[in-house]
Amino acid sequence: MARIIVVTSGKGGVGKTTTSAAIAMGLAKKGHKTAVIDFDVGLRNLDLILGCERRVVYDFINVINGEAGLNQALIRDKNCNMLYILPASQTRDKDALTQEGVGRVLDELSKDFEYIVCDSPAGIEKGANLALYYADDAFVVTNPEISSVRDSDRMLGILSSKSRRAERNEEPIKEYLLLTRYDADRVRLGEMLSLEDVQEILSLELLGIIPESKSVLSASNAGIPVILDEKSEAGRAYADVVARYLGEKVPHRFIESKPGFLRRLFGGRK
Repeated sequence: MARIIVVTSGKGGVGKTTTSAAIAMGLAKKGHKTAVIDFDVGLRNLDLILGCERRVVYDFINVINGEAGLNQALIRDKNCNMLYILPASQTRDKDALTQEGVGRVLDELSKDFEYIVCDSPAGIEKGANLALYYADDAFVVTNPEISSVRDSDRMLGILSSKSRRAERNEEPIKEYLLLTRYDADRVRLGEMLSLEDVQEILSLELLGIIPESKSVLSASNAGIPVILDEKSEAGRAYADVVARYLGEKVPHRFIESKPGFLRRLFGGRK
């Protein structure tokens, strides 16, 4: 059976789709056959970040409604043959998603894939609830700002109470913290919450810190997951996240600010 991962948050714009694409690609590059599903019906973006928007013929809703087979809708990634994308519909309403239909698609995917990554829309509406309902693991993505952290805290309550695991009194969804757009210099200046602040509020196992980086936008515009940019800090940080998730002991990076030129020259305080 596949392990189902939901990438979620309470607030939009924190990097869920970027994270979903990077995590899915990272797992696939490690040799694990992986599918990534876009649950954001009506606002499809995952296909853009993965550079397959012109190859979309059928989508998630077509499969749920029996208008296309799963093999017809799945798109094999151009950079890794172990990764497949199931895009969302741009023209349907979110009500087209049904719990039974989502479960049927996930069951079919589970026969052939090791990991299924569910890219959740923001908030607590139907698409987000269905993305997390069948999850085994949750990557809770948040920025180091109070409104983002507060909304993520709200999502934790939903994860613990509205999932299939909760309904069946099974082992709870395993929850991980992924802190994105982190800028250690701004933390030092008091302009941004620190890692300790965020962990004090959310009390989650830290899976990774993704530093603020222009490479994220550049990769997205190029239709390439940033994890493939091994020269960028963000790309290396996502590679660390995948390694930790798979059980490797990888130290956390990008927490401390870098000393400026004069501080390095004269040995100033860090």
